[in-house]
Amino acid sequence: MPDAAQGRTAFCCAGCEAAFALLSGLGLEAYYRRRQIDPDLRPLRPDQDAPGLPDCTPWVGTTPEGLCVLHLMVEGIHCAACVWLIEAVLARQPGVVSARVNMTTRRLTLLWKGAAADVPVLLDPVCQVGYRLLPYDPRRVEAEYSTAERELLRGIAISGFASANIMLFSVSVWAGVDMGVWTRDLFHWLSALFAFPAVAWCIRPFLRSALSALRHGRTNMDVPITIGVLLATGVSLWETAHSRPHAYFDAAVTLLFFLLVGRYLDSRARGRARSAAGQLVMLGNRPVTVEHEDGRRTLALPETVRPGSTVLVAAGERIGVDGLVLSGQSELDTSLLSGETMPCAVGPGEQVFAGTLNLTAPLRLQAVAVGEGTLLAEISRLMDVAEQGRARYVVLADRVARFYAPVVHLAALLTFIGWMSLSDQPWQDSLMTAASVLIITCPCALALAVPVVQVIASGRLLRRGILLKSPTALERAVGVDTVVFDKTGTLTCGQPVLEPENLKARQADGTLGIAASLAGASRHPLARALVRHCMRPLVDGVEEIPGSGLRRLTAEGEIRMGSAVFCHAPADRSPHGGPELWLSCPGADPVRFLFTDAVRPDAVAVVAALREQGMAIELLSGDRAEAVAVVAGTLGITQWQSGCSPAAKVARLQELAAMGRRVMMVGDGLNDAPALAVADVSLSPSSAADISQNAADVVFQGERLEPVVEVLRVARFADTLVRQNFMLAFAYNVVTIPLAVAGYVTPLVAAVAMSSSSVVVIANALRLPRRPGKGG
Repeated sequence: MPDAAQGRTAFCCAGCEAAFALLSGLGLEAYYRRRQIDPDLRPLRPDQDAPGLPDCTPWVGTTPEGLCVLHLMVEGIHCAACVWLIEAVLARQPGVVSARVNMTTRRLTLLWKGAAADVPVLLDPVCQVGYRLLPYDPRRVEAEYSTAERELLRGIAISGFASANIMLFSVSVWAGVDMGVWTRDLFHWLSALFAFPAVAWCIRPFLRSALSALRHGRTNMDVPITIGVLLATGVSLWETAHSRPHAYFDAAVTLLFFLLVGRYLDSRARGRARSAAGQLVMLGNRPVTVEHEDGRRTLALPETVRPGSTVLVAAGERIGVDGLVLSGQSELDTSLLSGETMPCAVGPGEQVFAGTLNLTAPLRLQAVAVGEGTLLAEISRLMDVAEQGRARYVVLADRVARFYAPVVHLAALLTFIGWMSLSDQPWQDSLMTAASVLIITCPCALALAVPVVQVIASGRLLRRGILLKSPTALERAVGVDTVVFDKTGTLTCGQPVLEPENLKARQADGTLGIAASLAGASRHPLARALVRHCMRPLVDGVEEIPGSGLRRLTAEGEIRMGSAVFCHAPADRSPHGGPELWLSCPGADPVRFLFTDAVRPDAVAVVAALREQGMAIELLSGDRAEAVAVVAGTLGITQWQSGCSPAAKVARLQELAAMGRRVMMVGDGLNDAPALAVADVSLSPSSAADISQNAADVVFQGERLEPVVEVLRVARFADTLVRQNFMLAFAYNVVTIPLAVAGYVTPLVAAVAMSSSSVVVIANALRLPRRPGKGG
């Protein structure tokens, strides 16, 4: 937009201005001079303060390769051009190896060769072009997106209120009531009174997107939507001002209302996935207790703790740093990282990680890595990278609109020019004919081709207990040829249970009741499993030995329950692939309780059904090889890996992608979250960790795996319907555009025809719920 006062062009952001300078042939150097920045990007003078640049030296880390690394949050990012500008400016700095900006999380990751003291020199140019740099804080990022969502909600309220009132006036006009011209014009002017403020406020999100696309030399669906709404409003004002009968204020405002509703729902769905990495980081942001050399104990945020400091972790507290155990023995719930429900015993000299939960006894740790250096932060970065890759996915409707929208606009322009030059009719009538072309070709049917199928497919899946979170999940699921499963909590139920034969034996000899009475005093998963099998009153005098088990002194002697060594189990015992507990009673031989993690009821059938469809099946688990082998053998899965870390799962999925495979990942643990994010499409059960559900495209309820097959089935039929909808939309335009160009279609008829095309598309999409699925 021209700025007369400054004699220059105004841009929505610095990135767009720089992109304009580059595309217009001026180059970045001209942009720097315009911004009064040294083209050589020399550092600021010592007496100058870099605007928006804090002291970032304490947050600089070191990679294993010896590079300096820094993670910051960038304020002021508006579009992809901002990301490009920041990365381009930093890439020109000497010593910079990599500069990546994640637009969804606003995180800047900078790698360079040098020292921490180089930070001001490297970051000065970014601050000079108008961006503010802060220590990475996902809560601030979420606050920005919350502001944008509130704007959408206000737009929904305004457009809904305006459209409801305009409809009150329009019903009388369009119902054929015999009224005078003055009454009709009064209703039109009242409609305009509601429409103009509503359109001016509510069209802003679409207008900003359309202008951004046009500045980058491309189009998207917001371009014809913006033009259609503005033209409908302008033509309506022209008709009203000239006391003519046709006004379309109701159509313009109502269209904005439904578009804003769709955009808000899309924003909410994307917001859950976007916040996954931020929530993951915040798990490790709880204050920790630091023990100083003089014996003082203070609370501090994990990122402020220096490596080498002594950190105290109470029982029941979540660990905030990566470290080594100095003293104490306890059991940790590592399911947050490994996805496995079995606690891990730790003692002096063993390594522990941020995010794990200390279960049984206090620990004294020496901090090894804090903040961005922890394993928890590494998982967050893996998710960041995966989400960046997914952001490059282009929605099918936008791909079609790149070619469709310019043709429509050109047709309307040529129609106006043709009627002006080849006929004797006034320019107003020529403009109305061109408006009819734009209205009749307004891409409502094209815009609905994908969303209406998604809405109906989402409803079908929701009725089956399947929540479709990502708007493009079904489209991405169409080409899947490989399904990768996690084990615990995905293929299995995630809860240990006694093996049926062992349960009968322990009930018969009466040891199940004794074990259950002791188990009530422990939070151990196997102890809780015993309690579920046999409820007994809690007995007094039970003592828990961290890492070993439970014991109780009685008049007959000591009763022990726990590990084989703790209960003096015989050395020649037969091996068991799953978890076990031993019970030792005075005067009796130790007995063994054998546990298993049962597979889901329909897991065998689902794996067989996927294999019949030609899918390659793999199993990636962080569990022991023995346990994974049992599940893989039960389900007939020949390709499996055990002991997989989060990074190993991501690496395997990337390896499959490099081979040209389209991968669906099904997992439930936090350790699966990066893999869920990097897969082409991902599913999680409703029992999964919150972070995993956020990272997944689809969440399903219940104990069955059949939703995996159902999602693929619905995705294929939905893809067929989308293609049919596009064909219907184009067929409609092939028939109606020539009629509109020839002048046989008035704006009123064009509006009716446009609405009819949308109805046809919706009716075709409604066939989806009536299509029976296999087995139902």
